[in-house]
Amino acid sequence: MNLDSELTIRSLDVRAVNVPMQRPLKTGGGEVRSAAVVLVNLLTEEEVTGCSYLFCPTPLVLEPVAKLLSNLAPLIEGDRLAPLEIERKLQKTFRLLGPQGLTGMATAGIDMATWDALAKSCEVPLATLLGGEPRKIPAYNSCGLGMIGAERAAEEAQELVAPGFSAIKVRLGYAELKTDLKVVRAVRGSVGEEVVLMSDYNQSLSVAEARRRTSALEDEGLYWIEEPIRADDYSGHAQVRRGTKTPIQIGENWWGPHDMAKSIEAGSSDYVMPDAMKIGGVTGWLRAAALAESAGLPLSSHLFPEISAHLLAVSPTSHWLEYVDWANPILEEPLRVEDGHTAALAASGVGISWDEEAVRRYSVG
Repeated sequence: MNLDSELTIRSLDVRAVNVPMQRPLKTGGGEVRSAAVVLVNLLTEEEVTGCSYLFCPTPLVLEPVAKLLSNLAPLIEGDRLAPLEIERKLQKTFRLLGPQGLTGMATAGIDMATWDALAKSCEVPLATLLGGEPRKIPAYNSCGLGMIGAERAAEEAQELVAPGFSAIKVRLGYAELKTDLKVVRAVRGSVGEEVVLMSDYNQSLSVAEARRRTSALEDEGLYWIEEPIRADDYSGHAQVRRGTKTPIQIGENWWGPHDMAKSIEAGSSDYVMPDAMKIGGVTGWLRAAALAESAGLPLSSHLFPEISAHLLAVSPTSHWLEYVDWANPILEEPLRVEDGHTAALAASGVGISWDEEAVRRYSVG
């Protein structure tokens, strides 16, 4: 591995695609029917290309995110491929605007692509470049179990464990608590006691209602209850956490490690689950992993399973990988999961390469 090689950024190639989802996902926070994705190719003068993608919760922001990334290209063209320096430059650029929302997404997209290119130039997997080694990570199937009612949820739960998963996640937040209970019991009855069952409220409850529902769910064997209330209400999450024996999980909506630090200080959760895009790409994740270790908090991932498999491999308190197949239709070789674990990562970089025919098919704009 040659870490002395210096690459120079030539340009960014940015494309927007809208990929149909096999299982549209209805949650307490809204419905996602397609994967609106921005693809980033970071090209270097030395013909090494770094790849990443950004997930947009709504197609409404596909073109604005793609345009913002294109606008940023001249800022980094000609720069040496040094991820930390590029991240510092982009953070300075957005100092007055702030590091959240579309600016945070664009910065993370570039960051993940720079790290991918750097690992490819060294001809090693990203996990190896970061000082670890590729290894199997336990994964739970999060591709379904939206708010589809007890009967359908029981059927879909069996479909989600069929490929060999031993853990799945159900979305809650129905109009009445009794429906949440009915759905959880239907899923548990369908897959049995051995399957790990996570749950997610997607920020749909008030603090008072969250305390009522988490208390009622205590004896249902849930592995965790995720984001019961508004994501940035850290003190509210701490209140909910104190009132239940079921672990509370949050983190997917932290915009950078500073949000995570505030959440930890408030005692908001038992577990943490940063999102590779929102936390700040690879650079932000490494800082988040250090915070999790110092606080003794088990750390899981949110979406982006391809790069998260590498990031969790070098995280001291690595916990669970959230598996979704949303990007699979546009990938040449999707991440494989075997016996409920990510398969060994052998390709250099992150391991992402585009199925160009599929990209053309789902292209937007």
